Amino acid sequence: MSQQAGGDRGLFSGHFGFVIAAAASAVGLGNIWRFPYLTAKYGGGIFLLVYLILMLTFGYALIVAETSLGRSTRLSPVGAYRAYAGSKHSPFLSFGGWLNAIVPMLIFPYYCLIGGWIIKYLVEFSMGKVGILAGDGYFGGFISDTWEPVLWHLAFLGCTLAVILKGVEKGVEKASRVMMPLLLLLAAVVAVYSMTRPGAGAGIYYYLVPDFSKLSIMTVVVACGQLFFSLSIGMGILITYGSYMKKDVDVEKATNRIQIMDTLVALLAGLMIIPAVFAFSGGEAEALNAGPALMFVTIPKVFNSMGFGGAIGTMFFLMVFFAALTSNISIMEACVSTLSDELHWSRRTSALFMTFEAIALGVPCSLGFGPWSFISVAGMSILDMMDFTAATVLCPFAALLTCLLIGRLVGIDKLALDIKASSAFRREKIFRVCIAWLAPVILLIVLVSSVAAALGWIKM
Repeated sequence: MSQQAGGDRGLFSGHFGFVIAAAASAVGLGNIWRFPYLTAKYGGGIFLLVYLILMLTFGYALIVAETSLGRSTRLSPVGAYRAYAGSKHSPFLSFGGWLNAIVPMLIFPYYCLIGGWIIKYLVEFSMGKVGILAGDGYFGGFISDTWEPVLWHLAFLGCTLAVILKGVEKGVEKASRVMMPLLLLLAAVVAVYSMTRPGAGAGIYYYLVPDFSKLSIMTVVVACGQLFFSLSIGMGILITYGSYMKKDVDVEKATNRIQIMDTLVALLAGLMIIPAVFAFSGGEAEALNAGPALMFVTIPKVFNSMGFGGAIGTMFFLMVFFAALTSNISIMEACVSTLSDELHWSRRTSALFMTFEAIALGVPCSLGFGPWSFISVAGMSILDMMDFTAATVLCPFAALLTCLLIGRLVGIDKLALDIKASSAFRREKIFRVCIAWLAPVILLIVLVSSVAAALGWIKM
């Protein structure tokens, strides 16, 4: 493993190593599962257009900011905040470092649980049980079982742990180099198959052609919120991965390539799912509004209605498995890095601690759909409550504090100098405007509107 001079902190092998690992982190369930149903719900092509504009401005600025913060300090989120603030250190912004560190620790347990569901469906599709998986009530019966989902949860957790224990270059980077190309290949194959189904043309039109009459403030808010899921923003992951980046890697070029790969997968996910569901439902966009149930309830019904549904379903869930695993590796890596930096634990000890944490919090999430289903907060299950707390509240709050740290407390000039050491920084003006003004405003709107929607004050 490459080493930092004067220490044993792992490094990515170079530009491609960082890009492929960061892109693999970004490409996860947010792209393949969440993006298509949000696109359908909020206007199809107009949502896609708004998303792409935000990706090139808001998303670009936050990727560069978090990555550069990690690279300039060579530390995980807590230490990076502390080191970057220097003499201007503020207890409030120290809290921001811990917030970025805690978010992945909350996401990790239930992400492992959902990853276990994916393995279950992958195995069942590979065994040809398409009709069974498409049956009414199958998914609900599976997740309400007391112990089977827990066993699949442990299987997915074990896959993640095996990669993390191998380190940064030999584990995280190597796994990403294998799985990302396979993911893109499988996505392209399934997308082509989906787009060639009878009746799929209406879905392609709805997805790719903007209808400006469907544009609303919620289209912008939801598209912005989706960027957090798509790009791993506000989770401490990009700060951690930036700390493994070599000083000669061009941050701006790396960011551009991460955005291209992430957007490509999101676009392919839409082309996989939206035309297929349109064909299956006879052209009804409402069939896509199954929300979180789309991947485990609606999609199996779609595959069951197709020729070669078993083979296509197997490829689809294999692709989703790769996407979920690479993202989960990055989530666990961010947690391990923080524990190693702040508590001076070994990598193995930190990884084992996170394994126990994933079991301790993941099992209640699973039981919350079965024996513990009586436990709810504001009508949310245990898993939903953890997801709401981490992804809806803490992620935008953590990103907001990063903007305040860089744009207000210390100043953008300090980070810009570090970026220019290896990059032409052609979009510096966009970066400055976004970090100082645009991103904080958007983040506040996303945070307030998401909380208000969860409490039933507004309809999203």
